[in-house]
Amino acid sequence: MRGMQIVLPGALPDAAIAPAIAAEIGKHAPHFSGWLSRVQANIIPALPADTLCTPDEYWMLRHHGLELRPQQAPAAGLAPLYARAMNLQVEPEKPLWLGQLVHVAPARDGAALIPASELAITPDESVALFDSAAAFLEGTGFEAGRFDDLHWRIFPPGGFEPSSASPALVSTTAVNDWWTQDVEGRPWRRLVNELQMLWFDHPVNQAREAKGLRPVNSVWLYGGAAPNQLRVDEHVANENVRVLRALYGPALVQDWGSWLQTIAQLDREVFSTMAEIPQLVLTGKDRIVELSPMRPSLIGKLLRRKQDWRQWWSASV
Repeated sequence: MRGMQIVLPGALPDAAIAPAIAAEIGKHAPHFSGWLSRVQANIIPALPADTLCTPDEYWMLRHHGLELRPQQAPAAGLAPLYARAMNLQVEPEKPLWLGQLVHVAPARDGAALIPASELAITPDESVALFDSAAAFLEGTGFEAGRFDDLHWRIFPPGGFEPSSASPALVSTTAVNDWWTQDVEGRPWRRLVNELQMLWFDHPVNQAREAKGLRPVNSVWLYGGAAPNQLRVDEHVANENVRVLRALYGPALVQDWGSWLQTIAQLDREVFSTMAEIPQLVLTGKDRIVELSPMRPSLIGKLLRRKQDWRQWWSASV
């Protein structure tokens, strides 16, 4: 049985602030700080411009053994990974495209996307929105079916294989950064524009806004890989993996005071209860650091250089 693996999205501060955070970690999180002095690091670049997903998503795809096909970005595996996580059965050899129900709103940099996970979409709302869109799909070359309350399964026309960014990544940046204007994507963009107009005053959204909820006004397409491209067995991949996301929010908004309070809470409530150093996965904006416990024979040597962890902690890709 593999040892415990703890994944900490948002655990790597930006390079500019990282030295100052490193100086505070020992005071706020002594157990975590002690671990950092007794591990060896494997640094993995995870530039969103290359992966089209967040670094923690990229690590999870690697962990599940995603085997990419030519011209695929890693984010292509997110649709089958979602289906696996939700235990939704799909054909293993067929590309899986998902359209996530989202909210898109004007923002200073163009447009902002709020993902389905933050919209509290009910089953009845999901069904009503899908039913209203059925007529708009005719003649577009796209077919769709409800996948779950938050997603449609999209069947694109032959030869349509865009590189689509993950909704999670888009929600932390700007829609304009990822809404490509290539000729090939024009049919999908036209369909989405029609859906946005259809749903502008849809009864579902009128009712949501009356309750102070954001309207569901768009669909974000992502995926494209087949489920059998995830080569690691699901049970093996999920064994003893624990994802703790509490640091992600403070890191995203660069609230490092709250970040330190959160790492202190994790240290008291989680890290201090563990008898052994787990395998750790830390992610930042553009990199991943995998930390493995050092062999006992090397710990003494490492302790004589115990500040070495600050080098990878403060590095940038």
